[in-house]
Amino acid sequence: MRTTVAIAAMLAAGLTPLTLTSTASAAAAKHYDDFNGDGYRDLAAPYMYSGVNDGTLDFRGGAVLVTFGGPAGLTTRTQLIHQGSAGVPGAGEENDQFGSALASADLNSDGYADLAVGNLSEESGTTPVGSVTLLWGSSKGLSGGTSLPNKGGGPSFGKDLATGDFNGDGKADIAAISGSDAYLYRGGFTKSGGLGTVTRYRKNVGWFSTGLAAGKVTGDGKTDLVVLGVHVTDTLNRTEAWFLKGASGGLTSGPAKVIDSRRQSEYLDAAIGDFDKNGYGDIAIGYPDASSNRGTVTLWYGTSTGPGSKSAELSQATSGVVGAAEPGDGFGTSVSAGDTDADGYADLAVGVPGEAVGTKDYAGGAHLFRGGSGGLSGARSMTIDKTLSGVAGGTVAEDMFGYDVRVRDLSRDGKAELTVLIPGENTARVLPGAKGGVTGTGSYIVQGVNGLPE
Repeated sequence: MRTTVAIAAMLAAGLTPLTLTSTASAAAAKHYDDFNGDGYRDLAAPYMYSGVNDGTLDFRGGAVLVTFGGPAGLTTRTQLIHQGSAGVPGAGEENDQFGSALASADLNSDGYADLAVGNLSEESGTTPVGSVTLLWGSSKGLSGGTSLPNKGGGPSFGKDLATGDFNGDGKADIAAISGSDAYLYRGGFTKSGGLGTVTRYRKNVGWFSTGLAAGKVTGDGKTDLVVLGVHVTDTLNRTEAWFLKGASGGLTSGPAKVIDSRRQSEYLDAAIGDFDKNGYGDIAIGYPDASSNRGTVTLWYGTSTGPGSKSAELSQATSGVVGAAEPGDGFGTSVSAGDTDADGYADLAVGVPGEAVGTKDYAGGAHLFRGGSGGLSGARSMTIDKTLSGVAGGTVAEDMFGYDVRVRDLSRDGKAELTVLIPGENTARVLPGAKGGVTGTGSYIVQGVNGLPE
């Protein structure tokens, strides 16, 4: 998951914390992002700004906005959490980035999804070191929090986060970046600060971890991890994706995929989905810096042992993809996988926030590549922007539609919706899944969103 960049904008109307009606009892969490245990997915998103207390909302340096789900998808029920909220450790400071990375799971196995929140700029004294806070789910939403210890001791703790059951023991674990390394925090976690053992993962000398993506590649039931990073030595300067296989002991080092052999870039995103429906997860790596920021997506197809020799590349120059690859498009700035048309194949959404629409520079767009026999191709792709019938709002320059994309089944109809961030508006559009991909018909707006978690 790419670390979300804050956009200095704020929509305060209607975002006061909401007290929700308690459910009678909490069953086992059906989804890793169901914070109130009602069986519907919720959306937790960064709501960040840099500034002082405005006298109305008592927070500084970032917040997380939760939009709760219901039978028809996301609702108007919201909750705003920050370091001024009751029970949340720390204090909001002007330059903090509380919410700069998010990952969710039922961390304490109580039937409610919990949220791990990165704060990239949290200071220790006057030194920015970063922090990770665990916010606890309940029948009323997120309530209270616990600090995750920075076992690496390095800066940039919480730069990126991922969750999953990496060792197959039935407990949710957390992967986090601290300094230049990735760390695995094993569950179970408790509100009092309990957790399992912690292990550091470094690929080699000169390796710097910059991003994380979790998912199931090998089909053995354990969650696997992809660490995005750069390898820099006196003779090397390149960008790579490193696969770590889930195992009973934690994670085991696997192969690496070179994304750029001559240049280092921290601006990568990754997603995992079974695009060819062979039972193994495939890895999609977005690289928006490629070719003068035209951007590409590398597909690294999975096998029973991890990603194998089969790979491919997608771009706006791929046959069947509408549009042209142009400098500054940023194809691959964000990627997300899910089944939008209920055909059993995972599909891939790709954000292109620098895309010009007509004469509107940086209006932005997205592409959806539908999975099928053999994997992804341009022939099964569609282009999405605000000109799509049913999508509210006119095309506006510098909207950057597609800066973040997220594919999840919010309405429980078996077809995943595509949520697209529009940072120029500080909003997102949710497009329903449909035969042939997604549709603008029935789409709706989510206000106050500043980023989308993978």
